[in-house]
Amino acid sequence: MTGTESQNNALHQAVIALAERDPDLKALYDRLGPPPSRKEPPGFASLVRILTAQQVSLASASAIWTRLNQQMDVTPAAVSTATDDDFKLAGFSRPKVRYARALAEHVLDGRLDLDNLQNLDDEAVARALTAVPGIGRWTCDIYLLFCLGRLDIWPGGDLAIQEALRALKDLDSRPKEKETHPIAEPWRPYRGAAAQLLWQYYRMLKFGGKTSEIGVFPVTDRASP
Repeated sequence: MTGTESQNNALHQAVIALAERDPDLKALYDRLGPPPSRKEPPGFASLVRILTAQQVSLASASAIWTRLNQQMDVTPAAVSTATDDDFKLAGFSRPKVRYARALAEHVLDGRLDLDNLQNLDDEAVARALTAVPGIGRWTCDIYLLFCLGRLDIWPGGDLAIQEALRALKDLDSRPKEKETHPIAEPWRPYRGAAAQLLWQYYRMLKFGGKTSEIGVFPVTDRASP
């Protein structure tokens, strides 16, 4: 079994376990099936790709990412030497240009060892990544979930997760981040698997499930990075 197949199987088994303990998630699983795996390779390019998804729609993030790859190789060396015009043509905002360059500098000078992140626990990964300007908890959570395969990560600050929870649990209003944590607590150690099922539910609610062709990350985030 390949690494991707193993991760897909782990995600599927986690969702089945969740369905056995939460009737609302079971109804969702019975309706939608297992969430699609969006495994991304760990490393610099994937982190830059997540940066492009901060505070924009999936379609916008996908277009920016495509244009960036047309302008340059997404490596630390190339990003560190790219011109403002290169980034502008890709559609990067000025703050995101600063974030991408800061990430490249941290990797090149050894302050951030991306290869070693897989050996760290979740909070240690978060500390290492948030030391880079422009990388906040949301970006860390997405990297941990989709690049490092950590199935208990809970991205409660994601607006799509909050909206899916509102619909799933028939809440009067969209819960704030701190209000999502007690809802997700019984889902340990598979909160990240629950999040992926909720993202699938959100896509169905908002788009009728017709966004599978957009292959960035299955999220819609307009919160802080």
